[in-house]
Amino acid sequence: MSMAEYKGKVKHIQDTPFGYTLSVIGGKWKMVIIYLLAENETVRFNELKRQIGTITYKTLSSQLKELEADGMVKRKEYPQIPPKVEYSLTEKAETLLPVLEELCEWGVANQKN
Repeated sequence: MSMAEYKGKVKHIQDTPFGYTLSVIGGKWKMVIIYLLAENETVRFNELKRQIGTITYKTLSSQLKELEADGMVKRKEYPQIPPKVEYSLTEKAETLLPVLEELCEWGVANQKN
């Protein structure tokens, strides 16, 4: 169903496919995390933190847990000392990558120099 087909049929945006999508990728950091995982395939927590820069450890941890709960991120923990944890995208998240590419192309076309 398109957005127009939902008009007047639902009370809340979160009840629509658009609302679901926003709940999964919305917020300040989730699309950034997905983008970095797409670019690097598998990334350790501290490397993600370094690449993002301004995100706190607590926020990054929370966002990764939410993405994992939504089936977007895989977390692989290695039983070693010191602990090693790697994050990568799931197949579900990879289906979102063409949409993110389109958003990037829109940014290229519309960003003022």
